[in-house]
Amino acid sequence: MHILVTNDDGVQAPGLLALTQAMRQVADKVTVLAPDHNWSASGHVKTLHRPLRVIETRLDDGSTAWASDGAPSDCVALAQLGFIPEKIDLVVSGINPNSNIGHDVTYSGTVTAAMEAAIWGIPGIAVSLNRPEKPTSEVDYTHAAEAARRVISWLMAQADIPKDLILNINVPYGPLAEMKGFRMTRQACGFTMMNWCDGWTRAAILITGLAGTRPLAWMNPVRITAHWRMVLSQLHRFSLI
Repeated sequence: MHILVTNDDGVQAPGLLALTQAMRQVADKVTVLAPDHNWSASGHVKTLHRPLRVIETRLDDGSTAWASDGAPSDCVALAQLGFIPEKIDLVVSGINPNSNIGHDVTYSGTVTAAMEAAIWGIPGIAVSLNRPEKPTSEVDYTHAAEAARRVISWLMAQADIPKDLILNINVPYGPLAEMKGFRMTRQACGFTMMNWCDGWTRAAILITGLAGTRPLAWMNPVRITAHWRMVLSQLHRFSLI
């Protein structure tokens, strides 16, 4: 099993390092190809107006990684276009420091990297952490990384994984021992809020992110993560049943 790890927060983001280390426990080979800077809320990008460049870099644990000046979806495409010569069996994107549980997930570079994988006929998994809005200490990604490892270990044990699988995992913030397990659900009906703000000399609009969700009974991932369950959302074809 060869896993490509990417993200939208940049190749030096701590969430990517935690995810990479977890993937090494289940894969024969792990390759990291991620943006050289933050691409949060970049959406599903295809860079056509300029050449893309890739440089070798090192993660904080000393391991080799590749950094591109393209978007997360560009990184997946670059790997498939031949920059990574070995066949890739799975793309895992994350760990995003905020949840991706609204129906506006196509804004997310984390999720759209998984979508790009499916376009190329490779299963794609996005991993996000529902961290506190104002964390009082450094964000701990190890529990979300372990949750991702468990899901992917389960997937690897299946006889046939759909090549167009897109799985969106959201993990509550806290120790795994306090979690109540996994639940398969659907995306919440979140929306993006726009507020008027003082733009000094002229009015401006401030986009403030996910502002709320409409309740979807027991299927609402916002409610589920609030009750310490890890959420797996089917974005394309896949079912755990």
